[in-house]
Amino acid sequence: MGPIITAIETVTFEYPVDHVAPNPLGTGLQYRPGARTDLTTYAVRIETDTGVTGEYVGGTAPGMAQVRSSAGALLGRDALERERIWDVLKRTLRKFDGTGIGPIDIALWDLAGKHHGAPVHELLGTYRTRLPAYVSTHAGGEDGGLDTPAAYADFAVDVRDRGFPAYKLHTWRGFDEVDIKREIETVRAVAERVGDDMDLMHDPVCEYETYGDALAVGRELDRGGYYWYEDPYRDGSKSQHAHRRLADRLDTPLLLTEQTRWLEPHADAIANDATDFVRADPDLDGGITGAMKIAHVAEGFGLDVEYHLASPASRHCMAATRNTNYYELGLVAPECPTPHSEPPVYDTYTDSLDAAEDGRYPVPDGDGLGVTYDREYIRDAATASTRVER
Repeated sequence: MGPIITAIETVTFEYPVDHVAPNPLGTGLQYRPGARTDLTTYAVRIETDTGVTGEYVGGTAPGMAQVRSSAGALLGRDALERERIWDVLKRTLRKFDGTGIGPIDIALWDLAGKHHGAPVHELLGTYRTRLPAYVSTHAGGEDGGLDTPAAYADFAVDVRDRGFPAYKLHTWRGFDEVDIKREIETVRAVAERVGDDMDLMHDPVCEYETYGDALAVGRELDRGGYYWYEDPYRDGSKSQHAHRRLADRLDTPLLLTEQTRWLEPHADAIANDATDFVRADPDLDGGITGAMKIAHVAEGFGLDVEYHLASPASRHCMAATRNTNYYELGLVAPECPTPHSEPPVYDTYTDSLDAAEDGRYPVPDGDGLGVTYDREYIRDAATASTRVER
């Protein structure tokens, strides 16, 4: 029997981010030079009777509510029985989106690595230790920064010159109407400037209002030789039929399933030809356990999985996955070299643009996730906390 879970602690805390602000509709963030915004994130700590702990920082408000509601059911369980705990949580959270599984599972993998004296990627089975990255931009605005097609192209040139092999656009979000002409001009401007030197991706994040808009932009992506086209229009990437039809009419491969929760809907999207690349997120898709299940389903169909956003957990998953291509360095912008989702709580770990070596990032090699958190900062910035214990 392994270490027995004796307590689970959660902390909600805030941290400031410069040059980022809510978009006009308040549905997300955009790059805005000179702005400052306080963001909220979460810390989970799992304690055991042997003194070994597992920790994780990240997550969402709905996910953390699920962690808090189900934490008591984990007390007294063997912390190394991740697969059983994952199954228990999946059943417990079946009426919800299941995002509460991720923080618990990632913390349990961190705990297991510390228990065994090994990094998580070694427990999973290491395939690589350096991760080629694509720079994934913040959404644009109207008042400076990424506010024109030329600005997106200029930033692409900058990151190409830093050695990054790939670049993904998040264009304008959170406006009442989408300017499809400007969208087309932007993907064209970037392709003309760096298309011969980099793999290019485009992610409207479900902003396009109609299938026709998605098709029009997709045809421009075809002309620019884009690597993939991600979550194009406002069905929320839910219609497998519609995306199969879109894929039939475009040469650019589609990447879906970021908006899809649970393993089975990912498998259905693959089986029904609704996507060419498969998205997995250890935070949102059931932790490292869930993300690796999705990766293996994709592998069985001969497809590639691409992990969502930068984090220690994503680095370990990618390190243990053969059928994957790029680490998503995002979201960043010219004056935001560090992703907004990275709170200032790590010792030496960072996903800053400046931390890359020739557009690649190393995999942490310490025990567990291989990172140490500044618990004093988390405590001082806390707005709420809970603790359940035996």
